[in-house]
Amino acid sequence: MALARQVLCVCALLGLPLAGAEPIRYSVAEEAESGSLVGELAEDAGLTPAQLSARRARLVSEDGRQHFRLERASGRLVVAGRLDREQLCAQSDTCMLPFELLLSNPLQFFRVEVTVKDINDHSPVFREDRVNFRIPETSEPGSRFPLEMARDLDIGTNTVQEYNMSPKNEYFSVSYGSSIKGKKSLELVLEKPLDREEHAEMGFSVMAVDGGSPPRSGSIEISVIILDANDNAPIFTQEEYIAKVLENMPEGSVILTVWATDPDAGVNGDISYQLSEVVGQSDSAFVIDPITGEIKLTKPLDFEAAQIHELTVRATDGGGLSAICKVLVEVVDVNDNAPELVVSSFSSPLPENTVPGTVVALFTVRDQDSGANGKISCALQDQLFFSLRPAYKNYYELVTVSALDREETPQHILSVTAADAGSPPLTSTHTFTVDISDVNDNAPVFNQTSYTMYVRENNVPTVFVGAVSAADADVGLNAKVSYSLAAEQGPERAWCSCISVNSEKGHVFVLRPLDYERLRQTEVTVSASDAGSPPLRANVTVRLVVLDENDNAPLVLYPAQESGPASSELVPVSAEAGYLISKVVAVDADSGQNSWLSYHLLRATDPGLFSVGVQRGEVRLRRPVTERDSVKQKLVVLVRDNGKPPLSATAALSALLLKEFSDVRLPHSSPASEDQAAASLTTYLIIALVFVSLLFLISTAVLLARKVCRRKELKAGPVLYAADTLQSGLADAAAAGTLPRAYCYEISLTTGSGNSEFRFLKPILPSLPPQHCTVGQGPGEEQDFPGVPVSSEDMAPDNAGTLSAGQFNALSFD
Repeated sequence: MALARQVLCVCALLGLPLAGAEPIRYSVAEEAESGSLVGELAEDAGLTPAQLSARRARLVSEDGRQHFRLERASGRLVVAGRLDREQLCAQSDTCMLPFELLLSNPLQFFRVEVTVKDINDHSPVFREDRVNFRIPETSEPGSRFPLEMARDLDIGTNTVQEYNMSPKNEYFSVSYGSSIKGKKSLELVLEKPLDREEHAEMGFSVMAVDGGSPPRSGSIEISVIILDANDNAPIFTQEEYIAKVLENMPEGSVILTVWATDPDAGVNGDISYQLSEVVGQSDSAFVIDPITGEIKLTKPLDFEAAQIHELTVRATDGGGLSAICKVLVEVVDVNDNAPELVVSSFSSPLPENTVPGTVVALFTVRDQDSGANGKISCALQDQLFFSLRPAYKNYYELVTVSALDREETPQHILSVTAADAGSPPLTSTHTFTVDISDVNDNAPVFNQTSYTMYVRENNVPTVFVGAVSAADADVGLNAKVSYSLAAEQGPERAWCSCISVNSEKGHVFVLRPLDYERLRQTEVTVSASDAGSPPLRANVTVRLVVLDENDNAPLVLYPAQESGPASSELVPVSAEAGYLISKVVAVDADSGQNSWLSYHLLRATDPGLFSVGVQRGEVRLRRPVTERDSVKQKLVVLVRDNGKPPLSATAALSALLLKEFSDVRLPHSSPASEDQAAASLTTYLIIALVFVSLLFLISTAVLLARKVCRRKELKAGPVLYAADTLQSGLADAAAAGTLPRAYCYEISLTTGSGNSEFRFLKPILPSLPPQHCTVGQGPGEEQDFPGVPVSSEDMAPDNAGTLSAGQFNALSFD
């Protein structure tokens, strides 16, 4: 549509002056060349050319046509195209083209009126090139014969001023003047009587001359045929007929009937009618019945195209006499045109932080109807965020009235309805679709207030442990969320370099293996930042909990498992069942079930003699000591945790079964001599077992020899303390009921010296050497650890289970 090309991009501020009080008037001659100067518009409006460019000056006309052009650089108003006054204003006495000079920032209007001056660019034109008159010879001088006047589209002095005959003759003259009602008329006047016998026909031209400079003219050929007596011309009942017709009257409707009479009889009294329309109005919408004089419509009329139609009706009798009357058809407007809405400026999308009162659109409304049918009112359906505001004349502004929120309503569809005041009223609706552009006004929001993630210790590097997720209600870059570890973790929170966050997906990784025993949990702050300008961010706390794995075997604290010989526990043979021999103390660096320890007797010299407390690790006598029990007992206690799979460690300890503590000596010999004595006893035991069934006497002799040897060694050793002293120390240890720590017993025995002493040293905390670990069954499985007898070299040959003082002296402590 042509009007759509006139849409202007105008953003008007509120509350500024709109238009000057008086319009700016210019005049220009029609047919002026394109680019011809009309006037210095910028100067007359009090503006500079720079202001025209800065304020985006535009020319806006009511009909949307641009007849003039504004040169912003110079501020001149020039002709945009050919101006034809007759086409623009028809026969109006004045031809004025109004329009507005529209300025932005602030919004301002200037009314401009340009009058188009007429030039003599049209010649007079007769509707017909030739007219025939049939005049009776009986016509008397002074008889008048009407002629249809020439039509000149120009106005004023440029229209028809006079009519002349060429060539002139003595019989006729041209009369041009005002009639009784003051309207112009053109007639042929008979100057002298006609004589058909002298002149049967006459021909001449009537020339219409306008008042232009130079003058223009048009002519019509007149042919006069002289007839015999028909001395009465037709006479219309009215010189001028006026009909008012609704523009929506259907085709074929009779709008008017003209009537003419002729007193002649016969053929001379028969009248026929012919209809003609004024020059310039071709394709007539009217037709006349030649017999009845009824004027009918051939097509619907349009008030907006022409409000008045001027017709000429000629009545001619059978003798050739005629009469002319005028018919004026006034078209009555009906409400058949809906209002039109033309957008001059429209801004979309709008930022969601647009302040209330911002102009979104500027538009004008018009209706081609007249009167009440052309009065227009505008209404906006949804006025929650926008409203209409009259700007100037028929201009309206669409403005914001409240804050916009894209996250709540990303698009507003506004319907502006324009209605006229006709009955019934006609309406038209224009829809404005206003998109709301995003502003970074929403920070990312995590889907949890905090996160707790778990990882097992001894994890592989870069293991995935979880993900954080944040959403941003904005769109585009404003909603693109990236994740990072916050640089400032707070004074109470140490920076953990073992955690990394994927910037795009928020995946959390542990970069290196963790040890539960060193780090059980840590917290970091993860920041989510959008890509807006400036960016908005949110923080969340991520708590990483390290889960314990059973990766630490139990560590035996007592008895100390050193490279040297293990200490021996002294057990009196008189001890009853349940006697506390020792207590195995062990710890596990793991936690939870992985650190729950259980104690089991793995193997022993005599498995049935000892029992181990599963929970506390107390080694006690299961039964009383008998004479068949070996003097030197070795035990291996298995310490197992409750992990899956379980880990374990072993603790080795020795026990000496003593009958009495008199004449007991503890040699200061080295561990090598003790091993040599044990080896000799083993040899004797093997020899005795081999030959006991064959040679009882030989075995008896061997036993006697062994006793003799031991007696000699006892005589060579130092003097022991009294047995009651040693028994007293053992009783104190037994009475305690538990041995929580390792004690080292040092007994010094000398011969004949008053400084001989038996000393108990202070408790010594053992070092924690690496323990040999074995993997056992799970904690939930019952496992029986049978007592496994030690090798034969650890066994005495055939001891009865009790030791004499000499036998005790022959033993050495492991």
